[in-house]
Amino acid sequence: MSGLWADLADLVLPADCAGCRERRPGLRHHVCPACAVALGALRPRAVRPTPAPPGLPSCVALGPYAGPLREALLAYKEHGRHGLARPLGALLAEVVAAAVGGARPVALVPVPDTAAAARSRYGDHLDRLARHCAARLNRSGWAVRVHRPLRASPRPDSVTLDSAGRAAAAEAAFQPRSTGPVRGRAGGAAPVVVLLDDIVTTGVTLAAASRVLTATGWAPSVAAVLAATEKRHQS
Repeated sequence: MSGLWADLADLVLPADCAGCRERRPGLRHHVCPACAVALGALRPRAVRPTPAPPGLPSCVALGPYAGPLREALLAYKEHGRHGLARPLGALLAEVVAAAVGGARPVALVPVPDTAAAARSRYGDHLDRLARHCAARLNRSGWAVRVHRPLRASPRPDSVTLDSAGRAAAAEAAFQPRSTGPVRGRAGGAAPVVVLLDDIVTTGVTLAAASRVLTATGWAPSVAAVLAATEKRHQS
C-alpha cells in the first residue's frame, strides 16, 4: 500500500496542519511533512478493550488515538476538513489489508452515522472513508465492495455519557436494513465481512453492530479501525 504521501501532498491548502494544528508559512497540504511522516510510520496491530464486551469481533487498529492521528480525525470529523477523507481512507485500507491478511473478496460494512450526526457533519463521515478505502484496495487488485446492511437509530452523543450510558445506548443503536445474508458474486464464495469504524474505545458500539449483523447473516470476521484509545493508568 504505497502512495500515502502523494495523497497527502495532493490536498488543497488549509491555513494550519491537521496533525499538529500549527500554522506554517507556505503550508500547501492538510498536514505538514513531519505529521505526514508520523502518520506514514504507523503500522496496524491487533487491539482489544479490557474488558471486551460480548460479541466484539477481533479488532485491528492503525495506531493509538493520540498525536497527529487523533488531530487529523478530529479535524475531519468535527471541523469539516473533508479533504482528509482520501488519505484517511488510504490509511484505513492498510488496516483492512493487515486484518484480512491477503487479497480476497471483502465486504466493507461501515458503522453508520445517525441522521442527526450526518447532517451536522454534512454527510456520513465513515461512509466517505469506506468508499476511499475500497477504491484504494480495488486499485491494488482486491475485490472490495461497500455494503450498508445497518441503519443507525437516534441516540445521545457518546461524549455526554459514561461507560454504562454508552453501553445502554449501543444496545439500541442499530437496526438491520431489509437485506438478505451476504453472498459472493455469481455464486462465488461469500466475501470476508469487515466492520469499519474510526475509533474503538470500549468496544460497545462495534459489539452492538456486530451482534445485529451476525443475526442477519452478515457476521463480521474482524473490525478495522483507524485509532484505539489507550486506558490511562492512575499512579
